Amino acid sequence: MSFVARIRALPFRTAAAATVAVLVAALGGCTAAPEPPEQPSSLARLAAALEEFGNEMLDDGAPAVLMQAKVRGEEWSRASGVRSLEGREPLEIDNPVPIGRVTESFVAVSVLKLAVEGRLGLEDPVSQHLPDFESIMHPPGPVTIRRLLQHESGMPDYLIPLLQQGSLGEVLATGRSHRELLALAATKRWEPRLAQGYEYSGSNYIALGMIVERLRGLPIGDVLRSDVTEPLGLTTTWMTERGPAPPSLVHGYVTSSGERLDVSYPPFRAGDPAGGLVSGVGDLNTFYAALLEGRLIPRAMVTDMQTPPYARYGMGIQRWNDTCTNNFYYGRAGDTAGYGTISMSSADGTRQASVSLATPPRPFSLKGNGMAEDLVDIVEEALNASC
Repeated sequence: MSFVARIRALPFRTAAAATVAVLVAALGGCTAAPEPPEQPSSLARLAAALEEFGNEMLDDGAPAVLMQAKVRGEEWSRASGVRSLEGREPLEIDNPVPIGRVTESFVAVSVLKLAVEGRLGLEDPVSQHLPDFESIMHPPGPVTIRRLLQHESGMPDYLIPLLQQGSLGEVLATGRSHRELLALAATKRWEPRLAQGYEYSGSNYIALGMIVERLRGLPIGDVLRSDVTEPLGLTTTWMTERGPAPPSLVHGYVTSSGERLDVSYPPFRAGDPAGGLVSGVGDLNTFYAALLEGRLIPRAMVTDMQTPPYARYGMGIQRWNDTCTNNFYYGRAGDTAGYGTISMSSADGTRQASVSLATPPRPFSLKGNGMAEDLVDIVEEALNASC
């Protein structure tokens, strides 16, 4: 039985023991039934599941684990490990972490705000707002903005061609424009998947970032600050920029060619709409609660985001089964070199958990570190124990 399953089973075992005691007392007629043991609160059950996972990751060599959970107004958090393996500075709960694909939820909000303003339509062809899109990508048919948002365009991903440009260290140290990334994606064959549903490609959000920048006349980081971080008062969320890593950033590592490589703030992620944000776990919970409550875009538009036509992925967000309510959790999970992050919220935003970690420094793999899938399983089970 998994540790999450053991935690979920705890209230039922203790309740069963109390029931047996009551029956014995009733049959004996003499001994008063003992007071039933106090049940762990919903937040305590959720925290216990996350605590054990965090301990396992630290024992496995993870440099840093940050967690925050909220259940109906109560809050729990944990920050364990160090900000960097070189300096060994202790973590604080508001230290930001590169969040990889979780960036997409923020970018989707900015795209949908443009739709609310009438600046674009979700069924508009991409070329209407990005005139050189077809000359760069040569798509096999029309591609709409909605298909980009839902990863249904079939567009090749830029990542593998990018990683073939040199050693991992060289690739990370080289910044590229959005157009250059799309040009790299265009070196791969565009599979005709327009009617086959979800197929992840970071190129979709590179194109969306280009559209947002063109319509707003600002870099994507400035747009996200205006659309999301400033209105919500988020203090640990910003777009990666050229230059040294901020002192508060949690450092992540991979092994490449037998050497440990710091991958915490690479120039190749600077301004990247597909994965360039850093954020703290508290900011992530605040963001998704506000999004689900309709405080960033109209509630009807949020409903459109939440409704994937084929898979778990809607427009910039994912969904998972909430067995407490027979509804869904919403949020986003992502891993990137050296890191893993997930933020998951109940549909009403009253039960939330965000987890970020610097993963154990393992050899870099084109297939990723697999942490996103592990985090989904852990957090979904933990939240389902918090009914």
